[in-house]
Amino acid sequence: MEISQVARDEFLNPRNVGDVAEPNFVGRAGSLDCGAALRVSIQVDDSQRITDARFKAAGCSTLIAAASLLTERAKGMTTGDAAACGELPEAIHHFSQRDCVALAYEALINAVQGYSDSIRDHWEGDEALICTCFGVSESRIEKEVAARGLKTISQVTRACNAGAGCRSCWPLIEDLLAGG
Repeated sequence: MEISQVARDEFLNPRNVGDVAEPNFVGRAGSLDCGAALRVSIQVDDSQRITDARFKAAGCSTLIAAASLLTERAKGMTTGDAAACGELPEAIHHFSQRDCVALAYEALINAVQGYSDSIRDHWEGDEALICTCFGVSESRIEKEVAARGLKTISQVTRACNAGAGCRSCWPLIEDLLAGG
């Protein structure tokens, strides 16, 4: 299938249009250059998995196609994986308007950031948070490292989302991995 056909199909039959049910987290992105606007809403379960992702867009066919593909891909991912993925399926990169693809990703990241903010706002633990983006404590990371024999930051991220957001916790995770 030609790439233009993928874009056309997604534009003419977009998936995930609308809003997710409550509770949800919303991310927005827009472009002053072309006037496009995108709103992505996600629903996240207790295991930090995106159970639903939807969008509302005002923009070109590429933006709508990118938002459709990205929200479909995000379903079932952890919020950390969604924040770290950074790429749509290879086909979308061949679209001529890559700024629209970046806009879709920005809106998803903003929705994930809304989720991360809510985690921090509701943190009630006595332990220090190592990863404030996803509310992961030092003891949680230590338990995952010990139980699974983790050796790298990416393994820790896959196990508990620590390090998937802003990455400012990477030096602390490296210290924990080194036994310090």
